[in-house]
Amino acid sequence: MKIVELVKNDIVDFGSVPPAYFLLGLLSAFENRFQAMADRMIGEISWKQFFAIICINMCKEAPTINDLSEVLGSSHQNVKQILLKLESKGFIEFKSDKKDKRKQRIILTKKCMDFCSRNDDIGKNVMEKMFAGIPDKDIKKTIEIIMKIESNMKEG
Repeated sequence: MKIVELVKNDIVDFGSVPPAYFLLGLLSAFENRFQAMADRMIGEISWKQFFAIICINMCKEAPTINDLSEVLGSSHQNVKQILLKLESKGFIEFKSDKKDKRKQRIILTKKCMDFCSRNDDIGKNVMEKMFAGIPDKDIKKTIEIIMKIESNMKEG
């Protein structure tokens, strides 16, 4: 049953929950549902692995594990585990930094790029379906709000 149906059918009462608490719970539940759906859709790799690939691809230069940990908002250890799985599947390689040999840069392989190309249309279709009927201005406002909440977390 979907959360909207639970509320409409009076199975769950969110009326006494402050809006900020409700939003946080809704975001957590959404993340769980999205991850399960994305894992099924992607198949070959997990959503977390795919998200790491997206973030690596967005970096202006090949990131280090520390760089990627910051972008993903996850610990060095968790990111390392994700990357080791991607490496074992042939999706990434670790290369020594040309200036500082102690640093390992994360490089997407041709196999990874081919995988992304093959799945691009599926991803676009899912995104269009998820955000259907939501104006860009509302999406941008939501981004602003979430970034402000994240900024508040770092300050506290």
